[in-house]
Amino acid sequence: MKPERIFLSPPHMGGLERQFIDKAFESNYIAPLGPQVDAFEEEFAKKLEISHALALSSGTAAMHIALCELGIEAGDEVFASTLTFIGSVSPVTFFKAKPVFIDADYKTWNMDPDLLAEEISACAGRGRLPKAVIPTDLYGQCADLDRVLEICAPYEIPIIADAAEALGATYKGRSAGAGAKAAVFSFNGNKIITTSGGGMLASEDEEFIAKARFLSQQARDEAPHYEHSQIGFNYRMSNILAAIGRGQLRVLDERVQVKRQIFAKYKLALQDIDGIEFMPEAPFGKSNRWLTVILISPQKFGTDRETVRLALEAENIEARPVWKPMHLQPVFQCGPQHTALKAQIGSLKSIDARAVGGAVAEDLFERGLCLPSGTAIADRDIQRVVSVILKCRKT
Repeated sequence: MKPERIFLSPPHMGGLERQFIDKAFESNYIAPLGPQVDAFEEEFAKKLEISHALALSSGTAAMHIALCELGIEAGDEVFASTLTFIGSVSPVTFFKAKPVFIDADYKTWNMDPDLLAEEISACAGRGRLPKAVIPTDLYGQCADLDRVLEICAPYEIPIIADAAEALGATYKGRSAGAGAKAAVFSFNGNKIITTSGGGMLASEDEEFIAKARFLSQQARDEAPHYEHSQIGFNYRMSNILAAIGRGQLRVLDERVQVKRQIFAKYKLALQDIDGIEFMPEAPFGKSNRWLTVILISPQKFGTDRETVRLALEAENIEARPVWKPMHLQPVFQCGPQHTALKAQIGSLKSIDARAVGGAVAEDLFERGLCLPSGTAIADRDIQRVVSVILKCRKT
């Protein structure tokens, strides 16, 4: 019989969610929108100290609407982190725009500001600037947003911060995403707090959020009947899910503290092992440590990341590689590696994109492993994970 499954980052209820759900049922607001949604948005904005927030059906929906408001069109270029989850960049393709994937740096694992600056300068020289830049806050660590803003400001390029993994993290004392044109958050089941599914768009720009709200509700014009002068979307959050979110938001600080403690326990156990490194924490912020991530160097450790992952899986422990860079994904046509892949697969339909750098993200993907980091994980389970990793070492 296999030992009990240890999941990567399962949901963890705080205890207050049921009270808010009961209120939703008592009020009979079980459809999209309602008082729980209104309260969740207000409480979220207050918690993050960002003036306005809009609860939506997913983080991807939030990104899509944000890009709609920026007027992204077919043929436009949108810069994004290559080391990210595809939901960060897939909305770019909804407009038939062209993603441009910027490499990471080793200091933060996020978008390399120096590379971004070089590429924007080159684009200015060609007379074709990107319509937006989307830096991802990877695994709960904020990108260097002020530097990105400084680079983009002279060209008036708007920033949409992908803070989907970084709720509860801080950058120079302010919330993840604060300072960008808008920030996108996710409440997927594996995030630090969850509504089972859902997202949030936050901004200091009241008009931006008001227009996004309009678009998210099928762009219904003011009229006693259903009147539509433009196409919108059905991206509203359910009142029931918002009730869960209100309960979860109340334990956010506690969840961040526990996530950081989990990271500390793993680091204490593995930091002296030759060939293992931990994701660094940038000096300008405090990561929420959504997932504890290590790098495994085969030459020193004696075996590679995939061997360790499979060994963990054999013991019923879920671990995952770091995000596969977007410029390596088969769906994006980014260069010679894609041509070779297309030849192998055959009739591969792909989206035109390009990459700026990529070697750092490729290395992090090749060596990176995300360890079980659920906030309800027991110390004995962390010890199980560590024990399997150490058994893989060959000296």
